[in-house]
Amino acid sequence: MKREYPSLCKPLQVGGVTLRNRMCSAPLGATDILADGTPGPRTLGFYEMRAKGGAASVTVSELVVHPDTDGSQMLKLSLATPGQLGAFAYVADAIKRHGAVASIELSHSGQYAGTYMVDKKKKGALCQYGPSDGVRPDGLPVKALTQEQIADIVAAYANAAGLAKRAGFQMVMVHAGHGWLINQFLSPYFNKRDDEYGGPLENRVRFAREVLTAVREEVGPKFPIELRMSGSELFDGGYDLEEGCRIAEALQDLVDIIHVSAGSYQFGFSVTHPSMFRDHGCNVYLAAEIKKHVNVPVATVGGLSDPAQMEEIVASGQADIIVMGRALLADPEIPAKVMANRGDEIVKCLRCFTCMAERPVTQTRRCSVNPRIGREFEGMSITPAPEAKKVLVVGGGIAGMVSAWVAAKRGHQVTLCEAGSELGGILRTEKALPFKIDMYNLGCSYAVLCERAGVDIRLNTPVDAAFADEFAADAVIVAVGSESMTLLMPVDEAARVLSVDDMYLDGAEPGDEVVVIGGGLTGCECALLWARRGKTVHLVEMRDALAIDANIRNRPILLAELEDAGVDEHVNAIALRVEPDGVLVKTPEGEQKLSGDTTVCAIGQRSRRAEADALLDTAPFVRVVGDAVRPANITTAVYEAWHAAMDI
Repeated sequence: MKREYPSLCKPLQVGGVTLRNRMCSAPLGATDILADGTPGPRTLGFYEMRAKGGAASVTVSELVVHPDTDGSQMLKLSLATPGQLGAFAYVADAIKRHGAVASIELSHSGQYAGTYMVDKKKKGALCQYGPSDGVRPDGLPVKALTQEQIADIVAAYANAAGLAKRAGFQMVMVHAGHGWLINQFLSPYFNKRDDEYGGPLENRVRFAREVLTAVREEVGPKFPIELRMSGSELFDGGYDLEEGCRIAEALQDLVDIIHVSAGSYQFGFSVTHPSMFRDHGCNVYLAAEIKKHVNVPVATVGGLSDPAQMEEIVASGQADIIVMGRALLADPEIPAKVMANRGDEIVKCLRCFTCMAERPVTQTRRCSVNPRIGREFEGMSITPAPEAKKVLVVGGGIAGMVSAWVAAKRGHQVTLCEAGSELGGILRTEKALPFKIDMYNLGCSYAVLCERAGVDIRLNTPVDAAFADEFAADAVIVAVGSESMTLLMPVDEAARVLSVDDMYLDGAEPGDEVVVIGGGLTGCECALLWARRGKTVHLVEMRDALAIDANIRNRPILLAELEDAGVDEHVNAIALRVEPDGVLVKTPEGEQKLSGDTTVCAIGQRSRRAEADALLDTAPFVRVVGDAVRPANITTAVYEAWHAAMDI
């Protein structure tokens, strides 16, 4: 068989193990963690899914090595806790039995202890330790570790590695990036010590060397150790790429893989985890430069999911290994699809941060495009239906396509009718926004999946009750979506008013000065688009904050992008009248005129409920899904569609 991506499919020998390809699963936090730090039952299925999907290695994250000085709400491993070693052994076995290498990340948060705690008041009661005395940006004091504590932590890393090996893990990853404790010692910004652990680089790497040496002595010479580091801290006062290369050179003799990430939680969450506003693979250059300075395999990570791009990275020698985190949440089968020359079937990550926003809110995992995440043992895997039925899906947006694909994979005879001339629904609008192209491509991927699953796709085919009655389906899934709301305030007949659809689908271009009415997620993204293209943009929102419908991870990043783009923001502002030269708004300070030659309506969507209601009695089984129920988000649409098809 000729591989379309031969470099990605090539095995790699690392220490005493063989990676079956060059695609690995990044450290991903467990889905459920018990009160004592033991992995819960769902965690096993969570990691197993990535192993079944073909990843070369799957890394469990994060194992806190020294709870006495790190109160983070993450995994812990101790023989003193009955059953804990066994729980980890079951997780390691679940990974290994599918041919993947089972790895685990050894971690200490240092002064960022408690980062993932849901109870933020409890986090404030912790004692935060770091290399030096100081104060965190949120005002919490940091206490310098004593040399006795440092020695105890070094021993704890070794103990954790030994227990992980005993549990059946075949590799360990030592986390020395992102502003965590080892990184804090490496960083001139955090490390202000005047003893042998501070000052020049040879002193700042001492703690890392002691940790890695102790781990090596514990696990033996053939047991692989992967070092995760930031190639550059990417903020003023932190170390740069040149010093990152020197750090890698100073530590390479103690490790088998150098895993190059980027940045620090201190200043750049969207850098460490590249947001939709950054290029795919924006951090690869860090790994590429470090690879020139070391003699061990180098891994790269960050916003990677396209097999052609990943193939080029490995083939050109920029890195030896591709590591994916969020991408393998969206589609755990990326490696298997690449190996089988099915790259066009990959469901790519949207980089929407739903997965990372859910953890601090509910302590669970959720993915916008993969409803199985964290719920692998809840009967959500696609299995054949006991009886094949005739299914009609009305609407070719994401909800309609997901439900049609799942139903077809279960063995049903599925017909999907779309009133328009192409599939995609509201996702078609995202093609106009460079930072939302992944969402547009999601629709393209599902169109391919539906076609290959045997769905009978009928475009330009509106469905009413008469059509559905004549079709005589056993089950009807109604996914007719929503439509844009129109402005309710007076609009001068000479004013130029555009909807989002006018611009994104029909190509209408606003003038040089734009007023966007509606500061939800859609309005904010529209304002950002035109501000980046050189327009003067005024953004009007009647509520007291912008983008309140965005998740807690994506929202601050989006707001920062709006500020950087120079968008003129007005909250607590009610649009009173649209005129040819602008919009009159009422604010707490009084009425004012926002000048503009174009007004954009972005006040939201309205369900096509009447169309949906007309189909409620057209089959024994009828389910309404997605925006036809209520305008929400892609996560809700995918989940409802998936379950509707599973219930037939």
